[in-house]
Amino acid sequence: MTDTTLTLPRASAETPGDQSWLTSLADWTVSLMEIIGPVGAGVAIALENLFPPLPSEVVLPMAGLTASRGSFTLFEALLWTTVGSVVGAFALYGLGRWLGAARLRAVAAKVPLLHPEDVDRTVAWFERHGGKAVFFGRMVPIFRSLISIPAGVAKMPLWRFGLLTAAGSLIWNTIFVLAGYLLGENWHIIEQYADILQYVVIAAVAIGVAWFLYVRVRSLLASRREV
Repeated sequence: MTDTTLTLPRASAETPGDQSWLTSLADWTVSLMEIIGPVGAGVAIALENLFPPLPSEVVLPMAGLTASRGSFTLFEALLWTTVGSVVGAFALYGLGRWLGAARLRAVAAKVPLLHPEDVDRTVAWFERHGGKAVFFGRMVPIFRSLISIPAGVAKMPLWRFGLLTAAGSLIWNTIFVLAGYLLGENWHIIEQYADILQYVVIAAVAIGVAWFLYVRVRSLLASRREV
């Protein structure tokens, strides 16, 4: 590893007080990699899995940018970001395994608009489509973190979960690490699209939750009329 100190490139007219939270996150990521090298990229991605609001679409290009400056190799960037993805996913898988279907049914019974049967349907769906959900879910913001929990609840075999998670994560990580590696100092191009992607995903989740609540309320009203 070289002794070159990394300095994150700023947008042309950007001052410290005007920088976005994504740029601040990028600053933190680069600082972490300055201190502990490519392992820092793995740590950042593991945290991104545990805290979905942290966008990997910004963290990953920083690993590529740092690799392009020679602080570590492109292979190390891809290796450690994928390791971080798998570690973070297994932490949430463990949470789902510990909760189990029985605990989730008990929780659902106490939450308004939820029923224990919802848990059963989710587990049944996962048992049918879990492999595809884990693999492709690694490429969908927010969902890539949440999908690990039902995998644990459904007790997907550890080797299968780990293999699918690693494969899906490697594809996703490679795209963004390479983008940062090739764009170099122009990484802000990625930041613009990452910001838009985050809003799209948040909007999609909000619409999904609203639709679920609408269907549930409508079902409850219909059942009361029948009574």
